[in-house]
Amino acid sequence: MNYREYIGRDHKVMLGKPVIKGTRLTVELILRKLGEGASPGELLLLYPQLTEKHLQVIMQFAAELVANEDHISAAS
Repeated sequence: MNYREYIGRDHKVMLGKPVIKGTRLTVELILRKLGEGASPGELLLLYPQLTEKHLQVIMQFAAELVANEDHISAAS
């Protein structure tokens, strides 16, 4: 599965943040909602344009970002 088929960026949409293509739903919003305890089922109800495939792709996108970046400092 290639997340680029589902996630895009356009400086005219949501200030260029990664979004689900064809929507204004940012990857950040969905990840924050999941981090706050929302279930995938709740998100699918809240955002009818969102699909299970989108949720999988968002997780793949996030995993790839984390794998390629050093965002968390090592504990001292």
